[in-house]
Order: sequence, then C-alpha cells, then structure tokens
Amino acid sequence: MAPHGKAPKKAKKTAPKAVRKSAPRPGRPVRGSATGRPVMALIDLIGRRWVLRILWELRSGPLTFRALQEACGGISPSVLNARLADLKETGLLEHEEAEGYRMTQLGRELTEQLAPLTGWAERWARQLEKSGKA
Repeated sequence: MAPHGKAPKKAKKTAPKAVRKSAPRPGRPVRGSATGRPVMALIDLIGRRWVLRILWELRSGPLTFRALQEACGGISPSVLNARLADLKETGLLEHEEAEGYRMTQLGRELTEQLAPLTGWAERWARQLEKSGKA
C-alpha cells in the first residue's frame, strides 16, 4: 500500500507501435512462396487490402491524399499511407507535391495487364451461377 492507504497506481501498458512490413518484392519470401517468385510477390502485393482499389481510383490521373481517401471511401488514413508506401516502394506509384499520387509507367502497364481478368471473372461468375455454386 502507498503511504496514504491507497494502492499504488499500476503503470499503463501501451501497445508497441506496429512496425510496417516492407512491400512484397520478387526474390524475397512472400505469402505463398518461400522463394519470392515474381508472380507470387505481385499476387501478394495486389492481394493486400485496398491496393486494387487505389490503383483503380488512380487510373484516370493523379489524386491528392485527401481526394484519394475520399474516392476510396472508408479507408483509414493510416491504411492509405501504408498502401501508398507499398506501391511507391514497388515502383507502381509516385508522388509529386503539386499533383498528388499517380501511377508510374509500370503501374499503368500492370493495370492494363489486369484488365482482361475482368472478362474472365464475369464468365466465371456466370458459370458458377448456372451450376448453382454462386
């Protein structure tokens, strides 16, 4: 007991700060691949929450942080910052003070490569619906 008959206050425990993991990169272990095959690194990256939405929203041109956050709807500033850092680190986005965030040439090429998946996904959904598995 403390001198005045009160129990001493316990020190508050604070959670340790989260350490940002670096973005998935070819040649490093990633989800699903101990060797970090390039395709697995890419799937790990684009499979991260909000990444595809961010790329989608930037397809028409640059957006500021606030405009991008609003366009994505519901994304927290900390998650948006983390995803933007991942996309910049992997060379898919760049940031310019005057314009905001925009895709690099590599980022634009990626979105062009992903576009055919839309047609396939729609055919897949129809097939599942026909078979009663949707």
